[in-house]
Amino acid sequence: MMQNLWLKKTKLNYSKDVFDIVQFGSSIMVDSSPNDIDIAVIFFNIPIKEQLIQSQLIKEQLQKNSELLIHIKSYDLYFFFDESNFAKENIIFYGKSVIANDYFAKKLGFNPRIQISYSLKNLKKKDKIRFHYLLKGKKGNYGLLKKHGGSLINPGLIEIYPEYESVFIEPIKKLATNFKVKRILF
Repeated sequence: MMQNLWLKKTKLNYSKDVFDIVQFGSSIMVDSSPNDIDIAVIFFNIPIKEQLIQSQLIKEQLQKNSELLIHIKSYDLYFFFDESNFAKENIIFYGKSVIANDYFAKKLGFNPRIQISYSLKNLKKKDKIRFHYLLKGKKGNYGLLKKHGGSLINPGLIEIYPEYESVFIEPIKKLATNFKVKRILF
């Protein structure tokens, strides 16, 4: 079950010191069973004590809209990009802005996508057909691409939204052993 706090039009009360409020982690991923919801509150340059106070106020508001426990982390925008921040890549690539109801990366001028390249060269004909049905569908049923907004860039390359990574990877793994996953921001 996905907890889409970022999709809810929650009226949050927050200060002008907040750059963004971002949901990230397993709660973003389709077909995941998260134990909690990870939230990053990214502030403009304000004292840490003030960040903690404001983060707790935001957490209390978000908790009212969630069945799962909210786990909140504060970041200063200027230190968010520091190499010691191991969460930044996950937040930038997978994160969804609770304020903008869209990818956090878009606020930074990027669109996150996952490209999966694959080869069906060594597969039997029946497995190639099964792979085609997996992506494109069969007898009026939608395949993964249409169902989850993915696209076939060219034969051997598909592009998907980050939250559907496991939805695509797991069935592809069962049919094609020769594939690569590339995370891109464009």
